[in-house]
Amino acid sequence: MAAQGVGRTSGTVCDYPDFDANQDAEMLHKAMKGFGTDEGVISDILAERSNAQRQQIIRAYKTVIGKNLIDDLKCELSRKFESLIVALLLPPDHYDAKELHDALKGAGTSEDVLIEILASRNNAQIQQIVKAYKEDFESDLEEDICSDTSGYFQRVLVSLVQGNRDEGNADASQAEDDAKALYEAGENAWGTDEEKFIAILCSRSVPHLLAVFDEYQKANDIDIEDSIGSECSGTLQQVMLAIVKCVKNTPAYFAEKLYNAMKGAGTDDDTLMRIMVSRSEIDLVEIKAIYKAKYGDTLNSSIVGDTSGDYKNTLVKLCGGDD
Repeated sequence: MAAQGVGRTSGTVCDYPDFDANQDAEMLHKAMKGFGTDEGVISDILAERSNAQRQQIIRAYKTVIGKNLIDDLKCELSRKFESLIVALLLPPDHYDAKELHDALKGAGTSEDVLIEILASRNNAQIQQIVKAYKEDFESDLEEDICSDTSGYFQRVLVSLVQGNRDEGNADASQAEDDAKALYEAGENAWGTDEEKFIAILCSRSVPHLLAVFDEYQKANDIDIEDSIGSECSGTLQQVMLAIVKCVKNTPAYFAEKLYNAMKGAGTDDDTLMRIMVSRSEIDLVEIKAIYKAKYGDTLNSSIVGDTSGDYKNTLVKLCGGDD
């Protein structure tokens, strides 16, 4: 759904020049062979290769060494560093599928993860995630969502997981009608017509929704986010706001998520890791710029202050420096 950055990449990680999958595979094997593990070599190689190159390294490792790279790494590494390295080795759609599966199948449901992934991915990405979920877990993502969620929140997630959002341009007269319909369904109604919000926010194209939000602001002198904040509550409010924020500016949505993951006592490492891995080849350069402008600190320095060890060093590499 990335309204910003469509058709171009502003990632901090790209294809490594002079790439040699066999050489990388051998270096990784050497780093894990014998007594002790050279975590620095593992971090240097895997954080500085694109995901496509990492997939080649996995195949080369099996060819040259005759073993499974991920299995070997799991034996040698531990805790957050292990989780981060394994995340880097999964293809993006399979990583998202794993995160969704963990969110649905753990103790309780991690609604925050469902919202983050499904509100921020475009149609093609969601369709690939659904396929990967089926392949990896022999289960249907929509069915699992339905068995773990309820009410209007469930209906929003089911709508998003279709990966069937309109991809056309904005329609000026339709945008006026949609803005009016949203106002009538919320601010101007006794109670809230949630179905109208779901129908518009989950099906209209990104350019069209941007026009709707502009019309809404102009006609009612109130931001659509403020209306959702006052008209909806709980997980429905959270998912609606996430959709609106991703439509307006996807990198800004992730900058806010990263800030919240690291502010205060303790760090939400799952969120930090997931965003750094999943956005590193898409829009992390933009996320960093917004983070610095909005929070007065660089993303890199926040990571350095909130993490440690090989885990920190790998995140710093993914961050691509302190700019």
